Amino acid sequence: MPGSVSRGVVALLLSCTLLLTTAACGDDTQSASGTATPSASASFERQKLAKTRFVANAGLAAGATYQWIVKPYREGKFKKGADGRTFALVKAGLAGAFTYNRLKAAVNNAKGDPLLSKAVAPLSAGIDSLKDLGTKLRKGEAGGADVGAFENVINSVKDAGRSAGAEVVEKVPSASQLGG
Repeated sequence: MPGSVSRGVVALLLSCTLLLTTAACGDDTQSASGTATPSASASFERQKLAKTRFVANAGLAAGATYQWIVKPYREGKFKKGADGRTFALVKAGLAGAFTYNRLKAAVNNAKGDPLLSKAVAPLSAGIDSLKDLGTKLRKGEAGGADVGAFENVINSVKDAGRSAGAEVVEKVPSASQLGG
């Protein structure tokens, strides 16, 4: 009996918290027509979140590129006959697809901040050029130019972020993030 009472109390507290949080999230700012209008603070928060998300996605893309594409390539792990070549190529292929996905997300995030959006806009073609390189890496058909393309795009994204006040720091994604 005591266990069911405590579960009931926890459920009641969670329900109240959810209701209060939902009510607190409402925007009381309304125009003369009765519709909600965005406030300056909401715009600032949206831009702040855009930069934060951009930095997170670009950082993961940079970490994956360096850890599973650039570094193994420089170590010679993609060469025929190299120990662990197949596994390195599979990881590089996954990292390539992951990097492309995170860079596309970062560009989408950048749209929420005017300065960041302008800085990142010219990079779309470079990012789009990476689309099929993951498959090329996985099949062992990628060379130095392909690895260099990843590295160049990542450096361009980092530079664009830096110029817009959104410093990108490499963050190596976990294996489950790569595969998921």
